[in-house]
Parts: sequence; C-alpha cells; structure tokens
Amino acid sequence: MIKPSLDELMEKVDSKYTLVEICAQIARRITEEEMEQENNRPRMNPVSSALWEIADGYVTWERTKTSGIK
Repeated sequence: MIKPSLDELMEKVDSKYTLVEICAQIARRITEEEMEQENNRPRMNPVSSALWEIADGYVTWERTKTSGIK
C-alpha cells in the first residue's frame, strides 16, 4: 500500500490538479533548501516529502485568482 494514499491527500485539497501544483511548489522549495545546505546524508525524494507535508496538514492553501500556498 502506498502512503500517503490518494484518498487521504484528496481530503486536504479540492482537486488532483491542485494537489499536483501544491506538491510541485513544495518539492521545489525542499530541493532548493537541500542544495543550500549541501548535505551528503541520504534524503527522502522531494516529491514524497512534499506529499507527506500535505497529508500531515503542514501546508494550507487558498483558491484565489492567483492561487498559491501559504
């Protein structure tokens, strides 16, 4: 079974498109932060980390004309 599940993630957002957009923004931020730190230790895939942040409720979003995460 894949965790977090799509059903669990869809409870946090209004559409799959929104999920993809938010996940991409978070994964990009995670990648940039890791490049600044220059860690050599093993890390989780940035997309997986982003999905976990969404599932755990660390991210909020609001649909506007110029939508974005907070």
